[in-house]
Amino acid sequence: MKTSAIAKTLTARGLTLATAESCTGGLIAHTLTNIPGSSAFLTGGIIAYANTIKTRFLKVPDRMIKTHGAVSAAVAKAMAEGARKQFNVDLAIATTGIAGPAGGTDRKPVGLVFIALASRRHTIVKKCFFTGTRASIKTQSSQTALGLLAQAVNRGF
Repeated sequence: MKTSAIAKTLTARGLTLATAESCTGGLIAHTLTNIPGSSAFLTGGIIAYANTIKTRFLKVPDRMIKTHGAVSAAVAKAMAEGARKQFNVDLAIATTGIAGPAGGTDRKPVGLVFIALASRRHTIVKKCFFTGTRASIKTQSSQTALGLLAQAVNRGF
């Protein structure tokens, strides 16, 4: 589904959205704001690159980051849920991962990304592995996040 179709569906259903982006650095919000009329559904977003931003603004527990690491399903879930609550929206999408070229480990390699989508009823998290350059990993992450959003909206998530 194209982003314009996502926009039409969100607008037609009167749904609001916020983003909480770490590894994508605002690319999801950028893609959505390129659509004329996106203010009808996109309330705002936050680039939570530093852990202090995740804890202060998205209310991700510091203990969770210390226990699971910033790049984890638990933190992605908490980021999406925190953004949904902080922006008081129907849906929030979050990304956290390692875009590289450095920063990867054997347990968490470059290209590991967690994408979470929170609604008022539940949250889903998708674990992904992408390859390529830093820019390519960011693009793949944002496009996968938008695809997850499209699927969820079409299913009445």
